[in-house]
Amino acid sequence: MNDMDAIAFPAAPDLAAEARAWFAHIGVERRMSPKTVEAYGRDLRQFLTFLTEHNGALPGCASFTSLKPTDIRAFMARRRNEGIESRSLMRILSGIRSFARHLEREGKAKVSAFSAVRTPKIARSLPKPLAAEAARRVTQTDTRAGEEREPWVLARDAAVLALLYGAGLRISEALGITRAAAPVGEIDAVTVLGKGGKQRAAPVIAPVRRAVEDYLALCPYVLKPDGPLFVGQKGGPLSSRIIQLAMQRLRGALGLPDTATPHALRHSFATHLLGNGGDLRTIQELLGHASLSTTQIYTAVDSARLLAAYRAAHPRGR
Repeated sequence: MNDMDAIAFPAAPDLAAEARAWFAHIGVERRMSPKTVEAYGRDLRQFLTFLTEHNGALPGCASFTSLKPTDIRAFMARRRNEGIESRSLMRILSGIRSFARHLEREGKAKVSAFSAVRTPKIARSLPKPLAAEAARRVTQTDTRAGEEREPWVLARDAAVLALLYGAGLRISEALGITRAAAPVGEIDAVTVLGKGGKQRAAPVIAPVRRAVEDYLALCPYVLKPDGPLFVGQKGGPLSSRIIQLAMQRLRGALGLPDTATPHALRHSFATHLLGNGGDLRTIQELLGHASLSTTQIYTAVDSARLLAAYRAAHPRGR
């Protein structure tokens, strides 16, 4: 018995077998993150449990075929009443739809009910970038000079944050850089692995390269070429949680709001580029966005900033 066979889905044998096959497929072939796979499996189990209670019997392939939109809406309504928000409901519906498509591909069931169920709407909030000066202070080692931490640790954290703001990287991308690929000296770009396993080359400006060099000069460990560039206090791979905690301390030191997170530095990178004349297509490539529409949110951020400045400065805006 393998791990997939050991996973229990509350359903009749035919549907349970298909659920395990689907779960194996999304975990191996679709390259989903382990957390997403786990969430999808949990969501399907909850849906199958609901159907069992709803219909008074374990669901099988035949009964899954006869699902009605009202059945799905009833499940979604229950989850919302349990305090689940729209973003999570959207993921839940996406996972169950994925299973329904699996059944159709395998010729086990044709489930048409999902086409009549709308995806929950999510209010799209604008990213909250830091002011340029605050972003610069975050990436400077001396901002945390009063902390009782080893100098190499402070230099390491500053280098990671500098990559987020100076190159627009995600934390996972920065922490995925190997020692051999470190942007130092004349190496003015780094290749990172972004969402969906897509690679992109990110330019690295001189101040960011110097931050990485400062860290390497102080790091007490001999780093393997194919090992991580950034390591923890015991020499192992650095956890993203450590960088989040470092940013938390910086928020306290600089009086920044809770929205000043490591990811906000990536937002700041894009917003500040746009505000200084960068074009959307270039910013899209730098961020590794698959769609220009994702990048266009920064036009709203910059417009909001300009409008706020206008209202504060114009005599008639007060």
